Amino acid sequence: MNLGPRNKRQPGFTLIELLVALGIFLLVAGTAFTLLGTSQRQYQTESQVLNSFQEARLGLDQIVRDVNDAGYPPPTYVSTNFNLFAATPFAWSPGYPNAPCQIATGGGGTCTTATAGDTAPGDFDIIIETNAGLPGAPVQWIRYQLQGTTLMRGTVDKASGQDPDSYMTTNGQIAPFVQNVVNVSSPPGGAPVPIFTYTCDTPTAPQLHPPPCAGVGGAGPDNSPRNIRDVTIALIVAAPLPDATTGATRIVQLTGRGRRINPN
Repeated sequence: MNLGPRNKRQPGFTLIELLVALGIFLLVAGTAFTLLGTSQRQYQTESQVLNSFQEARLGLDQIVRDVNDAGYPPPTYVSTNFNLFAATPFAWSPGYPNAPCQIATGGGGTCTTATAGDTAPGDFDIIIETNAGLPGAPVQWIRYQLQGTTLMRGTVDKASGQDPDSYMTTNGQIAPFVQNVVNVSSPPGGAPVPIFTYTCDTPTAPQLHPPPCAGVGGAGPDNSPRNIRDVTIALIVAAPLPDATTGATRIVQLTGRGRRINPN
């Protein structure tokens, strides 16, 4: 029996091999964590875009419904209480209801925009006069107004003898409706895009396809809020977070059209 010391070397890794393996592991782990972080940021961005799209879509649908209901009542309805029926489908300021202003989308009319004089209807401000409830319920003023990058919505019961703009400012319950609206601040192309544009009936010169209320060359004789038939709504909404890959702001643009069906 050989009981002497064994000189046979045991198999194993050298220090250099361990360092190389550790370096490769750290490289692979770092790449994996980088990809994971990028994927998480991309997921957050896409989620924000989806949420912004859903919020804008719900908001657009509500505006369209309100425009469709603008004006009240049916021709058979009779009442001497002016708070129970709409004098006009759309309220305006100043001069409501006896001195109708002229609409000119993009400026130029006497219905000034919210950015110019905080009156409605305008490019970024509209007051709808309607009764969305049962006959006998009071008519409401429903306002949509862009304040900064937030589209606000407010309602108040109609008050005869009051200016809708100033009365809603004092008494209306206005609240944020759609966030991150960039029609004014940073829309595609850099030029303001009106939220509301209008098509008017033309009683002085009836046409099969009425032109936009802005007309050619500015406001025309039929460009009164009383003659508004269609309202086209354009909402440009930015996601709160920039794109994880490009760093650019993600933008969603939605359009819809409300068509007033009630008579004046």
